This record gives sequence, structure tokens and C-alpha cells, in this order.
Amino acid sequence: MKNTQKTSCFAMPSDQHASIVTDFPDPSAKGVTPMLAQFLAVKSAHADCLLFYRMGDFYEMFFQDAVDAAAALDITLTRRGKVEEHDVPMCGVPVHAAESYLSRLIRKGFRVAICEQSESPEEAKKRGHKGPLKRDVIRIVTPGTLVEDEFLPPRENNYLIALGQSAGEMALSWVDLSTGDLWVETVEAARVEETLARLNGAELIASDRPDAGHGFEGADPKGIVGCVSLRPARVFDSAEGQKKLCDVYGVTTLDGIATLSRAETSAAGALVTYLDQTQKGRALRLKPIQKMTRGAVMEIDPASRRSLEITRTLSGKTQGSLLSVIDRTTSAAGGRLLARRIAAPLTDLDAINARLDLVAAMMADPVMAAAVRQALTTMPDVERSLSRLNLGHGGPRDVAALARGAQAGMAMAEAISARAGSLMAQDMLAEMSARLTAPFSLAGQIDQTLADELPLLARDGGFIRQGFNPALDEVKAMRDESRRLIAQLQQKYIEETGIASLKIKHNNVLGYHIDVRANHADTMMALEPFIHRQTTAQTVRFTTTELAELEREMSGAGDRALALELTLFDELCGAVLARANDLIALAEVGAKLDVATATARLAEQWQYSRPTLKEGREFEIASGRHPVVEQMLDKDGAQPFISNHCHLHDDDRIWLLTGPNMAGKSTFLRQNALIALMAQAGLYVPAERAEIGIVDRLFCRVGASDDLATGRSTFMVEMVETAAILNRSGPSALVILDEIGRGTATYDGLSLAWAVVEHLHEVNQCRALFATHYHELNGLERSLDALSPHAMQVKEWQGEIVFLHEVAKGGADRSYGIHVARLAGVPASVLERAEDVLTSLSEENSPLTSSRLDDLPLFSAEVAAAPPAGSSHDELLAHLDGLLPDTMTPMQALEAIYALRALRNNN
Repeated sequence: MKNTQKTSCFAMPSDQHASIVTDFPDPSAKGVTPMLAQFLAVKSAHADCLLFYRMGDFYEMFFQDAVDAAAALDITLTRRGKVEEHDVPMCGVPVHAAESYLSRLIRKGFRVAICEQSESPEEAKKRGHKGPLKRDVIRIVTPGTLVEDEFLPPRENNYLIALGQSAGEMALSWVDLSTGDLWVETVEAARVEETLARLNGAELIASDRPDAGHGFEGADPKGIVGCVSLRPARVFDSAEGQKKLCDVYGVTTLDGIATLSRAETSAAGALVTYLDQTQKGRALRLKPIQKMTRGAVMEIDPASRRSLEITRTLSGKTQGSLLSVIDRTTSAAGGRLLARRIAAPLTDLDAINARLDLVAAMMADPVMAAAVRQALTTMPDVERSLSRLNLGHGGPRDVAALARGAQAGMAMAEAISARAGSLMAQDMLAEMSARLTAPFSLAGQIDQTLADELPLLARDGGFIRQGFNPALDEVKAMRDESRRLIAQLQQKYIEETGIASLKIKHNNVLGYHIDVRANHADTMMALEPFIHRQTTAQTVRFTTTELAELEREMSGAGDRALALELTLFDELCGAVLARANDLIALAEVGAKLDVATATARLAEQWQYSRPTLKEGREFEIASGRHPVVEQMLDKDGAQPFISNHCHLHDDDRIWLLTGPNMAGKSTFLRQNALIALMAQAGLYVPAERAEIGIVDRLFCRVGASDDLATGRSTFMVEMVETAAILNRSGPSALVILDEIGRGTATYDGLSLAWAVVEHLHEVNQCRALFATHYHELNGLERSLDALSPHAMQVKEWQGEIVFLHEVAKGGADRSYGIHVARLAGVPASVLERAEDVLTSLSEENSPLTSSRLDDLPLFSAEVAAAPPAGSSHDELLAHLDGLLPDTMTPMQALEAIYALRALRNNN
């Protein structure tokens, strides 16, 4: 988090002689006005935040807050008065556009305290106060406590995470304030990073105690959470945490909600304490605590998540990830649920099969699935609307959204009830139908209360339906009648003055006033009823006694109408929140149905099949495909994806995969990892058939990169990730390894790869796919009973190779690296030289020593001059004339290009 308490003085760019004070001065310092004193008093209690101090229609910032905000938002830095002979820096943002500025500040890591007027002038007068009206911070906005749609991606959870410790045990607790979900999990120190990577949180809170040992001293060096906030150690006291949690849930003991360890209580208690501080005491309505038990989900370390590109590609983009190609959900809640499921695949067979049964039910009855999906198109984000109302940030549109949600739930329930008699998963569907219909009565109550056209904020008024409340209608009539009288008064003044352009206007400073052009000023000044109020460059403004009296009547009626509307709105919100549990159940069921119908639609479109999950170590994939690559090829109009089988079992647990680059090894490795992940997430998979023994841990090390931030070379990163795999994988794990040992000397790399394969076979005894260019490893088949060599198939044709992208039993004896280099456009002279060296090395089958170097043509030999451009011109043209581009396949076109190049080089 950024600390906005900086101390410095510097020259304003506009005036090099006028300095400004950025340090927050003592309220008694010379030049500190009552308003600045109030700002400083509030700021002192929120030193780690930018303070948005409400003044009229703007949120103003002063001193270092103004400097930081102006730089972050690229807005003008101005001055307001002097303190100790220095100008006070100031900047501001309009209230009506504050959310867009807040969003930018939050993305840059700031915490922002919102300070609003907390008393009216009448209240201040009653207590005999002179000076600025009382102001208080009503909310602290941080990355992990956002609830507004403008701040949040609709299809992603926004987790605030707390790391708690007690008696040598660690635990994580996380909450999405926008939905109310609250979880806890006990974690080993070595698994903290892995769990944080799974959650992809927006903000982590941890103890500021120097000996806490969590490794997050003010920043997250690994980039696995958005930002880190260090809090006082007392916040993590488990006894205090117990009290806080009991207060939130309105109970005297948590026994009926969840059985928590002291570390879990520490984390969850710190979490709700932080929420209470940032929401300034507003009642928190959180869902019951859910406890994640060890082994409940497939464990995937951060490196494997990056390699598999589950929700983000290696470049950080959503497009091209697994989620981007399988997400067919309609609602925001459904999208979030799908993302959570593929981020944390299950290991419980019953839970997985329950998800698959629901998908099967949708596939068995396309009519019902279509009706449910149609209802989902009208489903708003019920969870987030409800959360905003609970926290006092919601408006009339949020209430109306809940009515639409209840109506969509009824439509889904009717679709299910009409068809459920002939479907599998009948009990599940019947229970869902009951939960979908529970809040339907609210829809009628809301529709009767709210108008058709609604403002964003309740304070704007005009949202209660006409005829709902007679008293309100009467006050509104008085207000509207006053507006009609204003129009009549304007016409009267036009006739009296003869000024056709005269207007009665309104602004927040003068209220209602008469506005005329400057050239009519003398006429207006000469007439008795008109009282001069203001002169600008273009206009002159007046009022009259009659207009002032009418304004008072109108203002009184408008204030009474708004007060009545706000009272009715509060009553409606109370009725809605009383049914919060029903609405939450509606949202949860709607999200599950959305994922099920979306999965069914995906399966039908791409011929996915239902996987069979079981205990044991089988991994039988028939005609498996890579879900992302398959769709990308189809989108580009390229040749169809080539499917491949993968059969791992107790007697053949490790496949050693060899073959040239670009033949599809990495794709084959990843597709099998993704199939396992999708299956245990409860999704259909891109294969004709899949039988999978439950995978408890998934490791995938494919590709290479360095880590400049920590000073690790590519090879060091590779070895660290390999060490994690060897130390943590067990018999139920699935390990994907690609080209281990390539980042060092040949014999070192071969030795390491050899030893890693043996360790996986003898010690870890896991299922593994191991790709390598070290063909010597094929010999391990003779000593390792559960290992078999396989290779990516290629075909040589006219001196070139064609990649078949097929996996077949048996090892490859060549990697065709020079052929791949030719495809990449490496100069012919380099390729010829490489062929010479390869031939010599292959003949003697020994390392390249200095003595053997002398036997080869000199490396410094001059490159043969290229043939002059235009040689054999007629022959080249004749060859070109014989080509028929419209009938050629891409491969034939590529081969024709190589033939032309060879023709040119041979002449």
C-alpha cells in the first residue's frame, strides 16, 4: 500500500519562487484555517489513506495527499491559502465522477478514505457550533473491499485475504465482500504461496510483527496478490477474533457455524475486523463460514498454473486461456463460479459426479436447457446487488435487480418442473426448483413500490411509483405545481420587460434566479421588482421577492418528497434484507444451472464427453484434444486438430516422449493436464473417452523463463520447480515435465534428466509424461518396468519433414533440429555448416573436442557467395507457371516455396 504521509517541499512548476508545504502541519500552525484544521484532524486518524474531503460538489485533497493524487490522476495541482508562509497544495475531483477517479487510484495501490458531511446546518446551529460542519469518514476504499460494479470485473471474484498464525500453525481466510462468501483453510508454510495463487486475491492483510515470518513485509515480491496491507499484531489475536466473528453472525458461540482452529480464528477474525474498520461499523451480512479441508481440491502450484494458462495466459491476458475458450456462461455469477471451479478442481468423487449429473440432465433435455438458459439472460448479479444494499452503498436499481432475479428464478423453476420427471438428477433438480421460487413474492412487492425509470442513487429521488403512497403523491403534486408556477412567472417577466431571451434558471449557489444577457442589464436595473444578484462576462442575474417565496415553497415540498421517498426506500430495503438467505440461495442455484447449461452447450458444440472418475491411478484418454489449440485452429481455418490417446496405469505409469520441436509434444503434455483438471472441476472433456483416477496434485513444468526479480537464471528456475515436483508429488499426482536439463551442458542435462525420471519411477511412483530431446533416455525402458517410450511422428519427404502430430509407441532417434531451423529461415550457409558438423559428430559418436575441430572445415571459412539474382530466370518462371495456388494445401504451398529456394541456390 502507498503511504501518503510524505514530507517534502518543492517549487510549483508555474512559479519557481513560490514553494508549497506538503508535510501535514500541526493544526495550530500559522495559517491553518478551521477547515484545514478539520481536514488535518480527520487525516491524522487515517494516515495511510488519501483523504477525499467533501466540500460542496467536490472531494478535495490537501498537502501531500493533493500532490500524490494529482500525479496519479494527471489532474491540476492548485493552491489554497498559506501555512507558515508556504502555499497549501490542493486538488479535487467532482463528486458525480468520483467513482472513476477512485477506480484509478485503487488500481495504483492507494487506500482512499471518503469523508462526508455528517450534520446539517440546523443541527450545527442547535449545538451552538460555528465553523465547518462536522465531517466523518464514512468508508475506506481498498482493493479488497470493493463492491461497486464500476470497480469490479463482473466475472471475477474480488478476494480480501488474511493470513493468521497461532501456536506454529498458519491459516488463510478470504472473503469477497461483493458476494459475502467467507472461507478458511489451514495451510502449511510451504503451501501459502500455492493457495494464494489459487485465490488470485486483490489484497492480503498480514501482521506487521517483525518476527511474523510470512515474508510479506509491505509488498508481495512474487506478484501472487494485488497488494499487501500490514496490520497491528493485536488484530490477529484469536480470542478477539472469536468475539468479532460471533458479533458478525449474532451468536454467542461459533459451534453451530464452523469448528475453527486458533489459526483459522485468527485469520477470519482479522478479516472481519478489517472489514469493520473500512466499512465504518456498517452491519456485515456474510454467508456462513465455509471450511476448506486439506486435500479437498487438486493442489496446483503457481508455476503449474502459469504453465497451463488456466485463467490467464503467460502474457497476463484472459484471451487464449482455458477459461476463455470454455466459458459459455450467461450470467456474471455463473462466470465467477466456473472460474472458481477450474481454479480449484475437486478430489471428492461424489461432489464431482453431482456436477456431472447436472450437466448430463441438461444434455438429456435440450428443451429444458434452452428454457433455463433463456431465463438466465435476464438474471442480474443478485449477490452483488444484495451486498451493496446491505452495506448502504446500493440504490433503487439494485433493488429492482433483485426483483428481476426473483422473476428469472421462477422462470427457471417452471422450466425444470415441466421436464424434471423424465430426467436424471431429479432430486437435485427438485431441490433447486424450490430454492429458485422462494423469493418470488418479493418481486411483486418491489414492482409495486418502484417506478419504471430509476435513478442510480436514492438521494436523487423520483423512484417511488405514482399511486403507491398517497401522502408522497400529494407532496409531489405541490412540488410540481410550484415548477409550473415558475414557468408562468418566467412568461410574466418576459412580457413585463420585453426581453424574449429572459430565463429563470437554477444553480447550487444562487438557487432560482432570472438570467438575461449583459446587454439587457440597464433595462433590468431600471425596473423596480428586480433585485441584482450577480454579473458575469456574458450574463446578469436577478431575483424578485415573488421568485424567492416561490423557491422556498418549492424547496420545502421537494425536501419533504425526498425525505418520504428515502423513508419508503429504507422500509423496502429492510423487507429485501429480511429475505437475504432466500436471495443468496437463488443466486447460488442460478450460477450452478448457468455452469451446467454452458457446459452442455460446449460439449455439444465440440463433441466433449463425460469423464469417468474413480479411485486408483488409471489415466485413460481416448482421442484427447487440447481445448484451446483446437478452437484456435478452427477459428483460423487451419487443418483440424489431431487427437491422441494417452493410457497410463500401474504397469505403464510414465511415458517418455521424444520427437522434434514443433511436432506437438508440449501441446500433448498440456492437453492431458487440462483434461484431468476439467474432469475434476465437473466439466465434460475434449476426448472420446476419459477414465481418470483422482489426481490429488497436478504439476506441469513446460517452457522456460528466467526470474530477473530474484536473480534466478532460466536453469535455476527450472531446477527450483523440478525440486518442488520431486519433493511433493506422490502416487496420486500427475506430473508433466518438458525438456528437463536443457539449460546446462549436454552431459549435465542428460544426467539430471536421467536421475529425475528414475526418481519419479522409483520414489514418487506417480503418473508422468516426460518429454525430452535426450534420446539416450529411451534405454531406461529396459530398467524401469513402468516406463515406456513414445514419440511424435514425422514423415520425411523430398529432403523435408512433415509433422504428423501423432503420438506412437517407441522412441525417436532424431530431433530434426536443422530442419526446424530451415523452417525458421536460418541462412542456407549456416544450415550447410550445421549439416557438416552433425554428420561428423554422428559418424564418430563422441564429443566435439579441439582435436576433432581441426578435422572439420574451418569455422572461419568464407561463406559461398550467393548466386546472382536473376540466374536461371527462365527456369524459375517455368516452375512458377506450373503451380496452381488455388488447388494447393498449405503444406503443398510450403513445399513449393522450399523447392523454389532450392532451385535458386543450386543455380
